[in-house]
Amino acid sequence: MKKNLITAILMTVTTSILLGVVYPLVVTVLAQALFHDKANGELIIQSGKVIGSRLIGQSFASDRYFHSRLSSAGNGYDAANSAASNLGPTNRALIERVNASVTQLHQENPNALVPIDLVTSSGSGLDPDITPAAAEFQIPRVSRARNMNEAQLRSLIAQHTKKRQLRFLGEPRVNVLELNLELDSSATATK
Repeated sequence: MKKNLITAILMTVTTSILLGVVYPLVVTVLAQALFHDKANGELIIQSGKVIGSRLIGQSFASDRYFHSRLSSAGNGYDAANSAASNLGPTNRALIERVNASVTQLHQENPNALVPIDLVTSSGSGLDPDITPAAAEFQIPRVSRARNMNEAQLRSLIAQHTKKRQLRFLGEPRVNVLELNLELDSSATATK
């Protein structure tokens, strides 16, 4: 009995050290050495200041910017409260919110079909990307607000459209933060 108890204690201490200290340290060191940007959240830094992450969406309200998907994560894109709305497709509150969003978006672009990702939120509520169709839908509003040619905006969207991973995983997407930063840098470059 005493021998089994000593073996159990030694095994517990050994596995705790290996799996609770050594393994996490090795993984952290490897991640920092091999995938530094990804391991640190793919932060976007300008002038020494963190302005966002490529992985977490942000809210853009101004007509001068492309807008992100709706977020149901806390107070909008709050990573501490990441969650879906849990409203099913027949839920009256969801239907009314989607209809109100469609009506509002038709004021900005009356004759176009509203892409679904502009009126629904993602499962996490933190989606940083929109579909190319959602970006295209917003071109008239951004063009008017910035006094920019629509062809210039289409070109920017094309430059920032990421293809499917490995040619078959996921869908084409546009990172809203990166697109809006490019809009700001191209606006200051033309002044």
